[in-house]
Amino acid sequence: MKYLSLIAVLFLISCGNKEDILLPKSDTTIISDVKDHSPIYIFFRTEGKDTLAEVNRNNSIITTNWILNIDKRLPLKLVIPEVMKLQDKKRKEKAHQNENAENYYSYADSVKENMAFIPFTKVHYSIGKPKSNDFVISFKKANNLVWLNGRAVKKADLLQEFFSTTFINKPRIVMQFDKNMSYDEYIQNKVLLRKFDLYSVNPILPFEFIY
Repeated sequence: MKYLSLIAVLFLISCGNKEDILLPKSDTTIISDVKDHSPIYIFFRTEGKDTLAEVNRNNSIITTNWILNIDKRLPLKLVIPEVMKLQDKKRKEKAHQNENAENYYSYADSVKENMAFIPFTKVHYSIGKPKSNDFVISFKKANNLVWLNGRAVKKADLLQEFFSTTFINKPRIVMQFDKNMSYDEYIQNKVLLRKFDLYSVNPILPFEFIY
């Protein structure tokens, strides 16, 4: 909560308006520190009965690491299209490109009580469903199960169940997330995958589908 207050204070100083972002929480730190970074904010907004995602990247510099501070209450269907726009802009920037600059999501480690970060630079997002011949690891909204190509298993058993799967021909293995899932739950699932180190397993590719 200390860092959440700090974010609000920094934004108050830079914009003259008090702004709050509620960050996702997890029990594990993937990365504890990011040097040479620019903050980008995606705020939770309401307009009547509608929920809106408002992006502020006024202080972002293409050549730095980008840290996306995103309100945990937003659904993925609003968050990911904005993330895709930001990724596209950075990837297409040629004049001042820094190949070592990464993109990170921020969240709070509720156990260690510190800020934490998870990289997503290499992730390629798509809106829709994967190809029929892909092997899909799928997460649904507010569910303690995960689906391995349609077979439901407990999240705690994901690693064991994945490696017990026999492939006749190695398929492309991709991730799929429910578009109505909150950004908070999405980050918790991302942290889980990092804890299991599944992204480093060949042939899992950094393709994520939002359906």
